[in-house]
Amino acid sequence: MAREAREQVRWTCESDERREPGERPDGTQVSQPMSYFVYILASRRNETLYVGVTNDLSRRAWEHKEKCVPGFTKKYGVDILVWYEIYDDINVAIAREKQIKRWNRAWKLRLIEKHNSGWNDLAPGLV
Repeated sequence: MAREAREQVRWTCESDERREPGERPDGTQVSQPMSYFVYILASRRNETLYVGVTNDLSRRAWEHKEKCVPGFTKKYGVDILVWYEIYDDINVAIAREKQIKRWNRAWKLRLIEKHNSGWNDLAPGLV
């Protein structure tokens, strides 16, 4: 948290000019590191599951809840975020998503139970 607070406003050595994190003196942006999320949604405890990957878990969880995107999760009411992992590399995240999708159902249930035994919706705690 302290690191985030320090990066909110940066002062340059050349002047007293304020810059946003990642902003260069000429106003262009420096690319910020991205996070990628592999996640599992459920319709209810021990019911329908969905495995996905995204770069914005808060937005994606909201899209599932609001039924914004037609498809599997909308059709089957799968909108409870019950598990997720964070990655710095999209390729690693996609590989993990594919790995979990190949797992049998019992392995997925164990993964959820290990980290979220109450099958609580984790979406409200996201920023």
